[in-house]
Amino acid sequence: MTIDAQGSLFGDGRMAPPARQSTPDLQAIRGRLGRLLETLRASETVPLSDRDMRMWQTVVPNMTRWLPSHEAAAIRAEFSREMERLGASA
Repeated sequence: MTIDAQGSLFGDGRMAPPARQSTPDLQAIRGRLGRLLETLRASETVPLSDRDMRMWQTVVPNMTRWLPSHEAAAIRAEFSREMERLGASA
């Protein structure tokens, strides 16, 4: 007689994984990037630590992938201009 004790762990009573949203909230993306750009525009020097600056240089292009292409290009261009104006490489 074989007892499959493990089977009960994965049977009908198991918890379902949380549902994931397949598309990010575009308004949240716009808001987050907009706040970043406002902070950069209002600053005379780079208002970010080196670590945060490197993170945003990766995150901005990735976040803008979800936006319409003309909007994404404008945000990336403004981010690059502001980083250049502040003396940081973008």
